[in-house]
Amino acid sequence: MPKNEERILAAAIYVISFFAPVLGPLVIWLLKREESSFIDYHGKEYFNFMISYFVYTVISGILTLILIGFIGLWLSGILIVVFTIVAGIKAYEGTEYRIPWIFRLIK
Repeated sequence: MPKNEERILAAAIYVISFFAPVLGPLVIWLLKREESSFIDYHGKEYFNFMISYFVYTVISGILTLILIGFIGLWLSGILIVVFTIVAGIKAYEGTEYRIPWIFRLIK
């Protein structure tokens, strides 16, 4: 079970992403990843999540030319918010949550 500080910082990676999507989580992850495998896990999971959903959003943006992309853009936006909240809650609870439908590029 991770320590309380680790759980708070792992959850902060997700919460701060609403205000500073790249820089905030990156600072927390880079400063604490050597000290805690739990924070390292959630940092990697968050950035894999952001890369994956950036790709989905770009593809949906391109598909707006044939009108089907608008559904993908809405769906992608909703899923980003929902999965960020769920992952933040799971991190605070001390569990290693795997966000669905992401490419695990950072290992």
